[in-house]
Amino acid sequence: MSHAHVSYLELLARGASTEAYDRPVLLARASGADPEALTELEEAKQLALRVRAELEGRRRREAELSALFATAHDLAGLRDLDAVLRAIVQRARSLLGTEVAYLSLNDPTAGDTYMRVTEGSVSARFQQLRLGMGEGLGGLVAQTARPYVTDDYFDDERFQHTRTIDTAVRDEGLVAILGVPLSLGSQVIGVLFAADRRARVFEREQVALLGSFAAHAAVAIDTANLLAETRSALTELERANDIIREHSAFIERASEVHDRLSELVLHGGGVHDVAEAVSEVLGGTVEFTEAGAGTAHRAGGHAVRVGDDWVASVSAGGETLGALVLHGQPRLDPVDQRTLERAALVTSLLLLARRSAGEAEQRVRGELLDDLLDAPDRDRRLLRERAARLRTDSEAPHVVLAARIDRAAEDGDADAGRRESVDRQHLWSAASHLAATRHGLASARDGGTVLLLPLGAGESAADLARQTARSLGGSLREPVTVGASAPVRAPLDHPDRVAFAYGEARRCLDALVLLRRSGQGAAAEDLGFLGLLLADGRDVDGFVGRTIGQVIDYDRRRGTDLVRTLDAYFASGMSPARTKDELHVHVNTVAQRLERVARLLGPDWQSPSRALEIQLALRLYALADVVTGT
Repeated sequence: MSHAHVSYLELLARGASTEAYDRPVLLARASGADPEALTELEEAKQLALRVRAELEGRRRREAELSALFATAHDLAGLRDLDAVLRAIVQRARSLLGTEVAYLSLNDPTAGDTYMRVTEGSVSARFQQLRLGMGEGLGGLVAQTARPYVTDDYFDDERFQHTRTIDTAVRDEGLVAILGVPLSLGSQVIGVLFAADRRARVFEREQVALLGSFAAHAAVAIDTANLLAETRSALTELERANDIIREHSAFIERASEVHDRLSELVLHGGGVHDVAEAVSEVLGGTVEFTEAGAGTAHRAGGHAVRVGDDWVASVSAGGETLGALVLHGQPRLDPVDQRTLERAALVTSLLLLARRSAGEAEQRVRGELLDDLLDAPDRDRRLLRERAARLRTDSEAPHVVLAARIDRAAEDGDADAGRRESVDRQHLWSAASHLAATRHGLASARDGGTVLLLPLGAGESAADLARQTARSLGGSLREPVTVGASAPVRAPLDHPDRVAFAYGEARRCLDALVLLRRSGQGAAAEDLGFLGLLLADGRDVDGFVGRTIGQVIDYDRRRGTDLVRTLDAYFASGMSPARTKDELHVHVNTVAQRLERVARLLGPDWQSPSRALEIQLALRLYALADVVTGT
């Protein structure tokens, strides 16, 4: 063996750097070695370099295989998916010798992709990056399911650049990036990256190595998903087992409810007894109410959830009587829902029984109201005694209300007459129930129904009319139009006023229909000057007060002249220029006064309908001043 070969074997043995292999050739050349010796040294150097490269490749492959084996070992004992993915990214960065490695996953719900694991990253913006599908180098990898590498990210036009991605990459300082797909079958679920902050060429072996790590990462994710699905299935099985165990308790509880409800019906129990019994069984508070019945009825007789409550409709013969409402149990299983529905059915039976007994009382109430309307000269003492037996407050102010279902008739409708008769019967029934609830009276009359109801504290005739229209319409599920009279004080002491008020209520009802406001409730005070014409009392002061009262009060308090300005403004054809001539003031003064009027009466005071009412109120106010001499 020549001296040259020995020198290079020594270099190989101590793992010298590539540059050290040039030293023997340089020394021989400096010592004047002949060409043959130099050639031998050069051949020995090339052979040694090839051996060194082979040894380096073997060591690298050994390290790669070791890392892949460790990764497979991690997968075999998978407990924490995040820990396995971090190990994969760390090993990829170490073996490829890159400054940064990271892994992104697709989010099908959000429709984008996000950073799952990073190693070597220093930018918070980069670590929290979310980007749309198909954007950046990762988007190109995901679209093609093939590895992609760029030597200089910002000069590469093969993929879609976005401001968000470019800003994050620039923050991190990355230049060269290699990305390989994470694939499950034909589906790309994410991308594994290796990157440097300087220009770099990734070799084919390095691309293959990163692809192997990506395959392991995909297996880890798939394994974790399978484990999650398995745990979910086990949880479902346990839940099903719990349901089976609880089902026996449900059946026993349902049997108990059936027995208790049957006993209540047989022993003449009432609605509140039913509610109390069901409250004990369901563990909440059950009450009977007329509110919320419309929602439950639309559910077709089933219990429905409304907020944190459960509501079951109480209905009979197509008529909604109310609802059972369960409080304090926002979650109700199907068996308990059926229990609530069964209780609602029993409640409807009890109400029907009570109604049959109450129909006689309804007829008595109707007869008393008929006597007030048709025979006001009856003995008032007897009228008061009859009212007392019906628990009617004869001292409170009452309102007479005329109610009617206004159904549009169709040409050639042979059943129109029968349907109208049925409507009248249902309306009278609902009105009688409302009258009994409010301690009033009701009677069928003139193709509709008339009610005499007491006013509540702070309640107006218009309020009562609207409430009555909503209540009757909700019970019948048909639009009911209601006209109201002015309040009648002590109607049993002045029966003649009841008939007088009924005429006013009828005219108000007809006016609502003519104004195409069917299905609404109103009193004369709601109809402006039209109500003034309809009302028997001709409440001129009330109309003036509602229309321009705020302006009148302002003049009285401040000593201003807004009423006169308004009168001159309308007399001048609503022209500020002519108004200032009429008042002998500057046009700016007119404008300031009109601005004040707008703040008092509202921005729409010059609309045609409002302007007409204001002018009429001004005329009536002026006439009142002339009559009183003020």
